[in-house]
Amino acid sequence: MNNNNLTATSESVSEGHPDKIADQISDAILDEILKKDKMAKVACETLVSQNLIVIAGEINSKAKKDIDIKETAKQTIKNIGYTNIEYGLDYKSATIIDAIGSQSIDITNAVEKKDTKDIGAGDQGIIFGYACNETKNFLPIAYELSNLILKEASKLRKSGEIKWLRPDAKSQVTIEYDSYKNPIKVSNIVLSHQHDPDIPYSFLKQTIIEKIIKPVLNSRSMFDNNIEYYINPSGNFVIGGPTGDTGLTGRKIIADSYGGFARHGGGAYSGKDATKVDRSAAYMARYISKNMVAAGISREFEMQIAYAIGIPKPISIKITTGINDNEYEKKY
Repeated sequence: MNNNNLTATSESVSEGHPDKIADQISDAILDEILKKDKMAKVACETLVSQNLIVIAGEINSKAKKDIDIKETAKQTIKNIGYTNIEYGLDYKSATIIDAIGSQSIDITNAVEKKDTKDIGAGDQGIIFGYACNETKNFLPIAYELSNLILKEASKLRKSGEIKWLRPDAKSQVTIEYDSYKNPIKVSNIVLSHQHDPDIPYSFLKQTIIEKIIKPVLNSRSMFDNNIEYYINPSGNFVIGGPTGDTGLTGRKIIADSYGGFARHGGGAYSGKDATKVDRSAAYMARYISKNMVAAGISREFEMQIAYAIGIPKPISIKITTGINDNEYEKKY
């Protein structure tokens, strides 16, 4: 590597990662509620451990009684691919506990203003949005590749083309940048993927590189013969899912946003309705950032928005952008 060059890395996790299972259950319950009551107030949290699912949080909605919380969780687990307890979780036999309560009346009164149509922010917080010109999706190339690798693995697992893959996985991609902050090549890739027992390591590594990683890299013209691969660097990865590690909603906030290339206020997205600015304001900040980069105003754009609970409008906005390769900040 040239001494003036830099490297940067992004991580992603699969749909079968314990924290992502929790996120998807929380979001599935939110979706079912919103289908019947678009004004519902939802903050759903999930814990997954061993073959146990605990669903908690707060829901205020007339539709709550019409939703089968446990069945929604089971179907989510099934769709991910946890159909056998040997994988670390089984939708058929999992114990599911519904411990959902109601939203605090104090928060409800702060959000729903009686004297105005404005909706107050559901909590205080700082929220970030980001975009850059490295990809057509205005995302860092390391982040996009780490996600695409896991999506390809999931597709091949579910189609049966690679039958010995199991749902749990994590990826990591390192990109080398030149002195002008332009991405020039993939430096290394880490992929840890759960698998059936007794799969020879050399076969596993070759299959993952040839059938999963290379097609993704070629789709973005990022493949070369000098990439370092770390495929299941710890050895066997048979025990996975919630049997290998406990999962919680909101614990993969960096993998959910920009893979470490932008700052984060700490609030998660999953399981939250639009009155929770952790989610809705993050989407708007991303929308604004993406349009600024798409318009050619800047090669990268980061927006910070701050809210106070019960107040409809932001209490501060800060923009950080690269103009002629110099960082520039402006506060509003």
